[in-house]
Amino acid sequence: MTRLRNRHLLLGITGGIAAYKSCELVRRLQDHGMSVQVVMTEAATRFVSAMTFQALSGRPVYTDAWDPRVANHMPHIDLSREADGILVAPASADFMARLAQGQANDLLTTLCLAREVPLWIAPAMNRQMWQHPATQENVARLRSHGVTLWGPGQGSQACGEIGDGRMLEPAELIDHLQAALADNTVVLNYPEHDPEASVSALRVPLRGLLDGRRVVITAGPTFEPIDPVRGITNRSSGKMGFALAEAAVAAGAEVTLVAGPVSLATPQGLRRVDVTTAQDMSDAVQSSLPLSPRDVFIGVAAVADWRPAQVHDGKIKKDQGGGLDTVRWVENPDILATVGHRPADQRPFTVGFAAETGTEEGLLNLLGPKRSRKGADLLIGNLATDTFGKDLARLVLFDGSHTQVLPTNTKAAQAHQLILAIADALRKEEG
Repeated sequence: MTRLRNRHLLLGITGGIAAYKSCELVRRLQDHGMSVQVVMTEAATRFVSAMTFQALSGRPVYTDAWDPRVANHMPHIDLSREADGILVAPASADFMARLAQGQANDLLTTLCLAREVPLWIAPAMNRQMWQHPATQENVARLRSHGVTLWGPGQGSQACGEIGDGRMLEPAELIDHLQAALADNTVVLNYPEHDPEASVSALRVPLRGLLDGRRVVITAGPTFEPIDPVRGITNRSSGKMGFALAEAAVAAGAEVTLVAGPVSLATPQGLRRVDVTTAQDMSDAVQSSLPLSPRDVFIGVAAVADWRPAQVHDGKIKKDQGGGLDTVRWVENPDILATVGHRPADQRPFTVGFAAETGTEEGLLNLLGPKRSRKGADLLIGNLATDTFGKDLARLVLFDGSHTQVLPTNTKAAQAHQLILAIADALRKEEG
């Protein structure tokens, strides 16, 4: 069942040719059972008429902060109070600049400032406008104010140029809304045999915990080719990384998921980048940087430590003196350490995973030195023999001074607990 049924959205529309996409968005949202109240800027009415959106939404469209149709003459208060959230799509560079500066010179900016609900914006502008330093400063300011950006996308633009700046398609925005308006709670059913579990169930709320933050997550294995038919990899399923990505979206974050070769469906409401090798994964992570201290990097992927110095063009023949023992190995980039040791103003809150074999006692002894070596704020240990490819996990959290053992549970439940722990750590760091 759709998560949008019986929900109410306040849809803001600003001046831009992408406003035509919002016509389809309104219709598709209604197909999902969602009611939509449209608020337009004066510039938006130059592209699509208010009458068009009134016909599509079945509700009067508001453009004026002094609209007499609101009984108390406070549309900037009343319109947002009945909504589950506000989406501005398209959001022009001008609107974003005014909102970032706290201006309230029209109805849409005023109600965005006076809101008590989440605010999501879908930027739409020329690629050079998007890339301009002033726009990027406004983006950073908006995120620091708890505003979530969806997009922009990349492709051909109305001006004839190609690049970043396209408004996301209606289907993509609906996926984001589905994720953002999920119940955002999970029931944790601890196995009855676990002696550390003192309760049978625990409800963990996530909504809003990571609003306005960016989260980059690596997941799954890497594959290092030796020749066209051989390579080295590991048994990581990617399930924990994907579960963490879904939980981070539910908590309101803007999530980029860098995934190694796995066969898992993409969670709704995030950007997925598929990679193969450790170098591919490192490049994808670096392209997502710099992040700020408000943001989060979670290195869940089981990255190969080594790769062949040269990938052979043809299959290595064992009967021609070219056995695998002749392969020369070189070290792969250490993605977690690279992020963890970035300059303070460009370093996100850094979370690493340590998959080890052996005993739990041995794992605990490894966490301290490894955390320091990697530059991680939080290191999460798990016994690879217990978790690789399986749906249950038993995790150990170490932040440099405290160790916390999470009882055995599903990876989805553990992911929710980890997002709670990360959000709590961020709150303490920021005072």
